[in-house]
Amino acid sequence: MDAGTALLLGAAGFAAGAVNAVAGGGSLISFPALLAAGLPPVAANVTNSVALLPGYLGGSLAYRRELRGQGERIRALAATSALGAAAGSALLLAGPASLFEAIVPWLILTACLLLALAPRAAAIARRRNVAGRPGVALHAALFAATLYGGYFGAGLGIVLLALLGILLPGELQRLNALKGVLSLLVAVVSSVGFALFGPIAWDAALVVGGACLLGGMAGVHVARRLAPALLRGLVIAFGVAVAIALLV
Repeated sequence: MDAGTALLLGAAGFAAGAVNAVAGGGSLISFPALLAAGLPPVAANVTNSVALLPGYLGGSLAYRRELRGQGERIRALAATSALGAAAGSALLLAGPASLFEAIVPWLILTACLLLALAPRAAAIARRRNVAGRPGVALHAALFAATLYGGYFGAGLGIVLLALLGILLPGELQRLNALKGVLSLLVAVVSSVGFALFGPIAWDAALVVGGACLLGGMAGVHVARRLAPALLRGLVIAFGVAVAIALLV
């Protein structure tokens, strides 16, 4: 890896960690950077999944205060999240690389759409008055979301935050902290499978992962300096451009 590539991946990793710590969508930065570094799509995807793990850890450490008192929720949702992540990563590893390469632009566009709709989902969540513990609807939706997260992962944090906001009571920052822990669990489960059976580019994973850890810990301070609408718009525009380039 030359110095220019390492700088590109480091910058992308820091930005991805920061964006993921705030709301989600960081994969739309780090995944294209790995493609630009010359990795094939499947290798870029599994490397990205492993590299983002430290960022989720950093974000969860930064949200320690908001996680207090949520142990019961985490335990209730952990098994479903782990099963979904395992199923998604198994589908990726067992399926043909040509299938992933064919659908990855559409997955990126889907993630961009989810990011664009995130404010509307948050508004719905604020209007809802949901009470009680996680129910069947949340577990079913969570399994589908984490299966997607294990398979590709871009936009997973956005999906999780929307689901938690609509189906669980609580202040948004506490739900964002819970989202970060569940994203971390998905990354851990997927990374174990990818480390054993996937084509991980470990040099790239180390560069992106180290920068992602710093970005995740500093995410709230860094990303909140930008207006949320501006940050969202920049990530969406970048993701759409990458998807169009892949389609062409």
